[in-house]
Amino acid sequence: MNRRTFLHVSALAAAGLSVVGAEVRRVRVGFLGCSHSHALPKVRLALESADWECAGVCEPAATARAAAEKLGARALTQAQVLAASEVIAVEGEPEERFRMAKAALEAGRHVHLEKGPLVTLAEFRELLGIAQEKKLLLQMGYMWRFNPGINAALEAARQGWLGEVYLVRGVINTNLNAAARQALAATAGGTMHELGCHLVDPLVRLLGKHVQVTPVLRHDAAAADALADNCVAVFDFKRAVGIISSAAMQPLAGPQRSFEIQGTNGVALVKPLEQPVLTMDLAAAAGPYPKGNQVLQFPPYRRYEPEFAELAACVRTGRPLAVTPAEDALVHEAVLKACGMQ
Repeated sequence: MNRRTFLHVSALAAAGLSVVGAEVRRVRVGFLGCSHSHALPKVRLALESADWECAGVCEPAATARAAAEKLGARALTQAQVLAASEVIAVEGEPEERFRMAKAALEAGRHVHLEKGPLVTLAEFRELLGIAQEKKLLLQMGYMWRFNPGINAALEAARQGWLGEVYLVRGVINTNLNAAARQALAATAGGTMHELGCHLVDPLVRLLGKHVQVTPVLRHDAAAADALADNCVAVFDFKRAVGIISSAAMQPLAGPQRSFEIQGTNGVALVKPLEQPVLTMDLAAAAGPYPKGNQVLQFPPYRRYEPEFAELAACVRTGRPLAVTPAEDALVHEAVLKACGMQ
């Protein structure tokens, strides 16, 4: 089994999808922008995966463009990328993503849109409307939608195995150097916008429409910049509370990232998030889980592969994405409010 086939089979398995036959039609994907930190791993995936054929990248910044070319991607104009692709991955600067996504959709291309585009709710709904009108897919790039630990915790909550859910909380910190802080400082919401959104996503997909969101966007590091680097958002739902926090000055932050669901029959805690480890602690046995505390490990999880496998499969088959446009709109609204942008 070559590397392309391995990546394809592994990603489909993680996404809960299946392959009929040994060969699949490769989908042509082009990149508008590749400056985001997630972009180059996605370019590499498009170059290596059996699902994809990489048409090329359009990136105005010389450093990011050179990095993509070093991986083997062709540098193209926006018009060339749009003409050569079935799917457009929008990975440019946040303030450019609405323009790029709209241009791609209006050209009749499916879109993978990097999370956290700096667009209003009305603009986001406009993108969803264009996609619906043209029968196109608009996939948001929240990287943990196929995280097996988070999804097992969500399943336990949705199936009622945790009892009545009353609290969800998540922590996603990092430790940014001066250059990274400066690059992010102008973004409204700071670390909540860049990182916290990844946990707002499963929170909202579990609990639905919020009643109220209260953001706390603080600058507490000694650094002389304007970055909101110590952020918390409290979400009031009808019968539950959500608390998401994100800070930019925690050393060794990765192992401490977590997502926890508390219910009247017990707790599901994913910590760390990568590679995910799920601790279930139940007062009474429920579903496949016995009473008491147990720790579950999962097969290796690779960011981006499952979501791109889902997108390719849905393009080929015409199936809808697992996350609906209505859910995406709810998540986007909640993220905007958590960042003080609405």
